[in-house]
Amino acid sequence: MRDQAEAREAVILCGGLGTRLSGVVTDRPKSMVEVHGRPFLEWLLLRLAQRDGVRHVILATGHLAEVIENHFGYQPWCGVNLSYSREVEPLGTGGALRLAASLTKSSHLLVLNGDTYCRYDLRRLVEVHLRNSAAGTRWLCRLIDGTRLGRVAIDGKGRVRGLREKAGAEDGQLVNAGVYLLRREVIATIPPDQPVSLESEVFPSLVGKGLYGVEGSVPFVDIGTPETLYSASGALAAELDRLNCD
Repeated sequence: MRDQAEAREAVILCGGLGTRLSGVVTDRPKSMVEVHGRPFLEWLLLRLAQRDGVRHVILATGHLAEVIENHFGYQPWCGVNLSYSREVEPLGTGGALRLAASLTKSSHLLVLNGDTYCRYDLRRLVEVHLRNSAAGTRWLCRLIDGTRLGRVAIDGKGRVRGLREKAGAEDGQLVNAGVYLLRREVIATIPPDQPVSLESEVFPSLVGKGLYGVEGSVPFVDIGTPETLYSASGALAAELDRLNCD
């Protein structure tokens, strides 16, 4: 992966139970909830295809996996070849990634959370990742209210110095934006066939051992709660109107 042109594979983590949306959505995974006229997962795929040049995406599914598989099918979708990695039992974000990685060949994997959208710059993410020979590089956003999200502290060279999951409210805190580049060797260290969390286990283990962060700009949307879901269409309208595929 010498530059953006070689970032051809990605994994989208879309197998979560979506418990905070259980009173709003019951018949589909949260990544399939409609936002601005499309299932949210379609917007992530369109972004990967049209702006990032990704040609192979592995959808790491779990809860109501058949809804995703039936919707997208097994033919290329808007220029993207899709593969499915379905967990039989909940494996957490780390375990799901470990399982999905077996369907890829890349030495570095682009990973997206299936319930967040942000304006990341893949070229910049790759450049920082490779320049530092990083184990992992996370895209970060500075939010006025990041109460629900983990706070990330980086130094002047972008090295992650500390992580705090769901820290208290603090103006202008840097938070995880749900976009990562990870070395294949890092993913291979995740124990197979058991629940592992990227957020609370894998990333903390990499602090001081080659974990970097890149600060980006808004918009950033997390559809994990009814409140953020309801505001997503308005917050992302201008951004998503630039993406299209019939």
